[in-house]
Amino acid sequence: MKPVLWILAVGLSPRQIGERTPNLVRLGQRGVLAPMTTVLPAVTLTAQATMLTGLLPRDHGVVGNGWYWPELGEVMLWRQPNALVQGPKVYERARAQWPAFTSAKLFAWFNMGANVDYALTPRPFYPADGRKIPAVQSWPRSLGAELEAELGTFPFFDFWGPKAGLPSSRWLTDATRLVLERKAPTLTMVYLPHLDYDHQRFGPDAPRSLAALKELDDLVGDLVHAADRAGAAVLVTSEYAIEPVDRPVHPNRALRAAGLLSVRDTPVGEVLDPTGSAAFAVSDHQIAHVYCKDAVARHAAKEVLEGLPGVGDVLAGEALREAGLDHPRSGPLVLVAERGSWFTYYYWNDPTAAPDFAPTVDIHRKPGYDPAELFVDPGLVSPKLRVAKRLAMKKLGFRYLMDVVPTHGALVRGSHGRLPERPEEGPAFVCSVGYEHCGGAPAAGVVPMTSVADRVLALLARS
Repeated sequence: MKPVLWILAVGLSPRQIGERTPNLVRLGQRGVLAPMTTVLPAVTLTAQATMLTGLLPRDHGVVGNGWYWPELGEVMLWRQPNALVQGPKVYERARAQWPAFTSAKLFAWFNMGANVDYALTPRPFYPADGRKIPAVQSWPRSLGAELEAELGTFPFFDFWGPKAGLPSSRWLTDATRLVLERKAPTLTMVYLPHLDYDHQRFGPDAPRSLAALKELDDLVGDLVHAADRAGAAVLVTSEYAIEPVDRPVHPNRALRAAGLLSVRDTPVGEVLDPTGSAAFAVSDHQIAHVYCKDAVARHAAKEVLEGLPGVGDVLAGEALREAGLDHPRSGPLVLVAERGSWFTYYYWNDPTAAPDFAPTVDIHRKPGYDPAELFVDPGLVSPKLRVAKRLAMKKLGFRYLMDVVPTHGALVRGSHGRLPERPEEGPAFVCSVGYEHCGGAPAAGVVPMTSVADRVLALLARS
């Protein structure tokens, strides 16, 4: 059994690996650099669940970054419990095979309750007065305190929101180096998110996105040096690649116009009423699960959405089975965006009726993914002054809303979720050792995402 460092480099595609990424190029020259298939939807939680288990969404049950829970009557996204992933995970299989095996998950998803020796995940506190206090949760409890004592508090507001960027990935890189040196896990997984942020803001080929690509490569170089010192093989995978987009599409507004979606009027704006709606969409980048009350509603919703500009396909029945999405958590209809388009969660028509969370970073109350949270609304008068005022209110203990996020999708220039049209436009697979030690050469030179768990086990077993 030999150690492995597995880097999850979000948003990296094979076509981006070249002169701007010398560390990734050298890593591939030592072993393997190849395109990798992905799954539908090509989003973070679904792809990570597939790589952890080798299963399709129909089997592991993670049908998106979130879904509708009919038992609760609520849409919930970005949930962390390991038990949400059905089927054995790679670290569970490794522990069964090698009793001395140890593992670390550093911000990789499904960390809560995972059968690993070291776990670190973002877990803010939400006091009753409405504040958000950044924090990490770790196992053992001392791990987070040890890392933050050395590296400083994890820069949570650089992990998501208008400030999201390099500091979060830098901190996680440094934390990984310390874990490799001090804990020496057999398998170490780390999630580096920042490339994804600028790709969504500006598009994958914008100058700032190319600078973020170079930043990622520098971090990979640091981690490769640390792994070499620890005698660990290095595996770099991404979950998807970002494609340029310029058209936000509003399926919930179309369903509302057809009389299928209902809202509840509240003192703080209109709120989606899932149990009162005949049909509504949980939008997730370029994919949306459409949940319908009955067959009549499903037929009506399909008619409405098939004619909506920007919708490339409406999957149902056999098409869902072919896509590997026939799981009870899926909607009976799944929308796939056309190239260049993506789906908003917006359901209100009058801007004055938008819910109070709409202009804030609030990933748990919005009934769909909102990439506009990466921006400060340029339409605000003195946006920096608005932010400073809200921060002052926070420090003084006043209730406040950090209401600086645009409530339209016009600024977003990158998205993902569709299956790539060419292998080089999908995710990447880079390994420091050759195929003979990581599961064998794939057909046509494209690594199946469903083979990653077995390849990790092969890396652990290499002689």
